[in-house]
Amino acid sequence: MRRSFILLYRVRGILLAATVAVLLGFSLFGSLLPDALSPFITQVAWWAIFGMVLGILLALTGPRFLHEAETTVVSSPVVGRWLALNSPATKTPSHGVRAYGQTYAIDLVYEPDGHERPRFGVGPAMRPPQQYPAFGEAVHSMVSGTVVRASAWHRDHRSRSKLLALIYMMFEGTIRELGGPGFILGNHVVVRSDEGLYAVTAHLQQGSTLVRSGETVAVGQLIGRCGNSGNSSEPHVHCHLMDRASLFRSIGLPMMFDSIVLDDQLNPVNALPKDGQHMTANR
Repeated sequence: MRRSFILLYRVRGILLAATVAVLLGFSLFGSLLPDALSPFITQVAWWAIFGMVLGILLALTGPRFLHEAETTVVSSPVVGRWLALNSPATKTPSHGVRAYGQTYAIDLVYEPDGHERPRFGVGPAMRPPQQYPAFGEAVHSMVSGTVVRASAWHRDHRSRSKLLALIYMMFEGTIRELGGPGFILGNHVVVRSDEGLYAVTAHLQQGSTLVRSGETVAVGQLIGRCGNSGNSSEPHVHCHLMDRASLFRSIGLPMMFDSIVLDDQLNPVNALPKDGQHMTANR
């Protein structure tokens, strides 16, 4: 049963890609085909739509039927006081989808004491990323291991700071999706841990990535800086664990950060902050 669901879950990318190709082909070249083929075209189009819906359902629900994996303790990728958004400590899948190994992903926004970050809905709809305290902050490896993927060429775009800008970002995300998960994550680093797990940190600053594929890194090593690349509404660090290197075929794994201090506690704990909760991490 488990193998069957994993297989179904991992063909979602093929279903979605094939459907997009069929629908795009019909929209561009359908008028060039003979009228006699119209019934056939209509039938194929309906099957294509069915394939897209099935692919989306598999992406959203497939791993619900898999056994829960054991939680792995990793090092925080950031230092200082950070706010948690889209946290698996609040809900799973934390980002609303299970695709690309993101079931247990978390987003971290830098909010140091005494500094306010620009708030959503206040001010311009699109701000330069430099106006956010997170932009340029150090990002560290969550595990010791070998780098299997690293990118640094994606640009840092402006924030999406109001509702219309956020809607615009949703359309952007659809276009990025056609380019694959690398365009969604922007600049990112994937490290294979010594235990065989894969740690992802994403939305890094353009040109800040300090490691390359094949290099060995130590836990806590500086690997890049926080940016606003990929499908990101403001500068933040996205991170998650997955079971394999392929973002298309991976399944997300639960994790928690080692020795962080949460808002409502005095002593360090192994945990993840919930949505809207701050954590403080030290080296």
